[in-house]
Amino acid sequence: MGIRKTDAFRVDPAATAAFSALKSALPNLRGLDEDDRALRAVVIGGGTGAPVSIRTLLSLGVQTSAVVAMADDGGSTGVLREEADATPPGDIRKCLVAFAQDPSDTLVRALKYRFAVARDHALGNLLLTALEDACGSFPEAIAICERLVNAQGHVYPSTLDHVVLSARTCDGRVLDGQAVACHSKTALESVRLAAEDGRPPAPYEPACQAIREADLIVLGPGSLFTSIIPNLLIPGIVDAIRASRGRVLFVCALADVQGETWGLTAREHFEALASHGMEGLIDYMLVHSKVPLRAESPATGSFSALSGAELEHASTSDLNDSQLTCGVRPISINYGDMLAIQSRGPIVISRNLVDAERPTWHSPFALRDAFQSVIKLSRARRG
Repeated sequence: MGIRKTDAFRVDPAATAAFSALKSALPNLRGLDEDDRALRAVVIGGGTGAPVSIRTLLSLGVQTSAVVAMADDGGSTGVLREEADATPPGDIRKCLVAFAQDPSDTLVRALKYRFAVARDHALGNLLLTALEDACGSFPEAIAICERLVNAQGHVYPSTLDHVVLSARTCDGRVLDGQAVACHSKTALESVRLAAEDGRPPAPYEPACQAIREADLIVLGPGSLFTSIIPNLLIPGIVDAIRASRGRVLFVCALADVQGETWGLTAREHFEALASHGMEGLIDYMLVHSKVPLRAESPATGSFSALSGAELEHASTSDLNDSQLTCGVRPISINYGDMLAIQSRGPIVISRNLVDAERPTWHSPFALRDAFQSVIKLSRARRG
């Protein structure tokens, strides 16, 4: 049976869809002062979470760029890697769309189209791959697309090497490939990265330079082990973070909807970053909590939920049983874990960050307000 015209293509869903409401409300929202808008920010992540931070920073008028993981080997990107020896385009394409001056522009929307008649390839992926072949340079292909969408910032791959990710689960199994690892049935413990020929991958120097020159470095949100950490495994990336005078913010995901962090708490998310090179480098950690984290007893380290919910579930009660059974598990934080994280350096900022209509997405208004607070706090600490 042939494919009906109405099923011939679909548009990639994006967690930045809710930002259209934020854009229309911007004239009435409090903004940053001129000095804060002059800050340079770098978002480090992948194709799902990084666009959320990109759009948030752009809404504040901050000069923003992105450093993107290059380990993707699933879906359209995986086919292009295997059959066309292409540099992975998928996450780059998603960040380019996030930087577009007008997200509603016809060309920008078309870049997100996937074609059932062409093995579910995304138009933007095919365009980047064709441009890379035509000009012989993936960075030049990105630059051309930046001009096409009138990008408000730059997108840098963390490496130009074709890399392969492997992961070890908490129960000791080894999983090869990003697409396999992100859908692990048990939480991951660690990941490593190598070029396809087995050697350590080389960093893309413009990405390192952007990090070194940044005033604010944002990790996430997004998939911890398969989108954020793969950037940190490129030799030179963590060194660039360490060399930067900028503050580092880790935006913890709201929930695990895949499996790679299945059951891990916010504290365990922080510990994973620390064990992959970020010990002592994170200044702020932004986590979702529906209610304030309060000490009920200094001895026990428990906290009181103002809503009256059970203590261990109070910070993630936005997600109901039906969502949990559908493969969505909230990432929890409690008072004791907050203290443990802060004892290792970061200031933990807990806010209700959930979008009311989409409980696994960040509220653009809440996230913007939280970023604004971090920027002002960062400036005060520098002063």
